[in-house]
Amino acid sequence: MSGIYIHIPFCKQACFYCDFHFSTSLKKKEAMLLAFIKEIEIRKSELGDKIVETIYFGGGTPSVLNKDEIELLINAVYNNFKVVANPEITLEANPDDLSEEKIIALSKSPINRLSIGIQSFFERDLKLMNRAHNSIEAKNCLSVAIRHFKNISVDLIYGIPDCSNKEWRENIQTALSFGISHISSYALTVEPKTALETLIAKGKIKKVSEKKAQEQFYILMEELEKAGFIHYELSNFGKEGLFSKNNSSYWLGKSYLGIGPSAHSFDGKQRSWNVRNNTQYIKSIQENNLPIERETLSKTDNYNEYIMTGLRTIWGVSLAKIKSNYGEKYLHYLKNQSQKYIDEKLLEIVVTTNGVEKLTTTKRGKFLCDGIASDLFMLNSI
Repeated sequence: MSGIYIHIPFCKQACFYCDFHFSTSLKKKEAMLLAFIKEIEIRKSELGDKIVETIYFGGGTPSVLNKDEIELLINAVYNNFKVVANPEITLEANPDDLSEEKIIALSKSPINRLSIGIQSFFERDLKLMNRAHNSIEAKNCLSVAIRHFKNISVDLIYGIPDCSNKEWRENIQTALSFGISHISSYALTVEPKTALETLIAKGKIKKVSEKKAQEQFYILMEELEKAGFIHYELSNFGKEGLFSKNNSSYWLGKSYLGIGPSAHSFDGKQRSWNVRNNTQYIKSIQENNLPIERETLSKTDNYNEYIMTGLRTIWGVSLAKIKSNYGEKYLHYLKNQSQKYIDEKLLEIVVTTNGVEKLTTTKRGKFLCDGIASDLFMLNSI
């Protein structure tokens, strides 16, 4: 099984914290759509006999597209790839785009999952992040969406400078009150060359506190566990049977094809990525050239990626898989490197019901997961 990711590189306005590739001008939208279709056609053989089980519209802001434009792209996927009978088809959307009319139209399209970028229900937080929607729009769009979609995910951001722990709990409870089945939640991160970095440097926005982010991460785990959600990946929580199939495929090492400027792809052996420029992307595709760079992963690269993705998920890192795929030396190295974190109760080795030993993060270790994983990386090939 495989997945298709389509990067829609347009936004109405720039969020201060965002470092994804996008443009606030929609002038090239029509040319971009045609380029997407052409790239899909050019790359139709790349997945081989693999069947597509997920189609994901990310961005940017995919909800700037209308129903007909979305269906045009979905049809292009169906015309060029084998697709399962009932694929998961997700659209990332912002509340200001989700009028009742738009939601109803989307519900009549092949889209069967919405990922809505709420981020916060507090006006102060939304203004600090320069979000295009307000709190009323956030609540109104959810009230309508839950009547037309069974599978809805909400994005929330923690660690916002002026958001207290009490308000953070309120954010979580407000999201839960709509009966949604999935929450993706991320710490507010100061990325280089973003407006947020500049505003903090100028003293116009308070510095982001890692201590507060850690506190609110543990509050998030506590509240969602009580609500019956499964913490299946570091930033993702879902009800049983409603995990994101698209995101899970990345963490489980499945292949996927990324369409559009800046989109990444993976075939199990190579990673590739398209040029991060709308004009160059369109021009190149029009000339039947893929504006793409490729990197072949070594055994050590694959090992490091498995450690990173495995520790982020409930599936953990299988010690048997390390031995069979990478050999005894890698397994010995992993056990040695992880022992100090096991002693500190940040990692643990658990045995599954079918007798497989796996290395996983403990609740205490989850917030520190990425740092721990990097310490387990193999720096030189054996």
